[in-house]
Amino acid sequence: MSATEIRNELCKYARKTVSNKLVVGPGGNLSARHEGKMYLSPSGFALDEIAPEQWVEVDIESGDITDIGLRPSSEVLMHLYAYRANPSIGAIVHTHPPYCIAFTLVEQELPVMFPDQAALVGTTTYVPYVLPTTDRLADAVVAKVNDYSTILLGNHGLVTTGRNLREAYYRTEVVEESAKIWLIASAIKTPKALTDAEYKEIASLESEAYRIELLQKMK
Repeated sequence: MSATEIRNELCKYARKTVSNKLVVGPGGNLSARHEGKMYLSPSGFALDEIAPEQWVEVDIESGDITDIGLRPSSEVLMHLYAYRANPSIGAIVHTHPPYCIAFTLVEQELPVMFPDQAALVGTTTYVPYVLPTTDRLADAVVAKVNDYSTILLGNHGLVTTGRNLREAYYRTEVVEESAKIWLIASAIKTPKALTDAEYKEIASLESEAYRIELLQKMK
């Protein structure tokens, strides 16, 4: 995939992020890795208003901005540190989904409750509130990115990673749906989570392995 294709794909998933109300206003940030660079949303822009040429190119090793004069997202350190720590990460989606934020106000551990969550996300971890846009938040996230692909940020939002934007984005949707289901069910009684055996049984299905393979390959 070329840098131009990466920029166009970022626009596509940025629009989906806004249309599905996973961010509001100029909140959230997306990035994708390509040949030693990352392409990150510019600071102060609503995600669905970013043109392909406005994604800011940043050298992952040095942290230098290598193309245009726009400032990268204020969460640039979180993206840089994550790419440096885990070479398998190809994309990062940071959003402020309302159900995820609501969940972090009352709970920390999001149980695995249904098949899509088990197959596409697995265990979601949690980071207590840290001041946004700081190296402290970047350090807290990077401590998790080698073990988890979905990270709830207390009183803040959600970070998901994937081998490509498609995978990272759909993990965002599934975690938000999981938080929504948990909050609805918990209003009635304690939600029933899948057992470890049920979780592993889903993960072993050939059909789920095929779906995950497609997620990793397709745009």
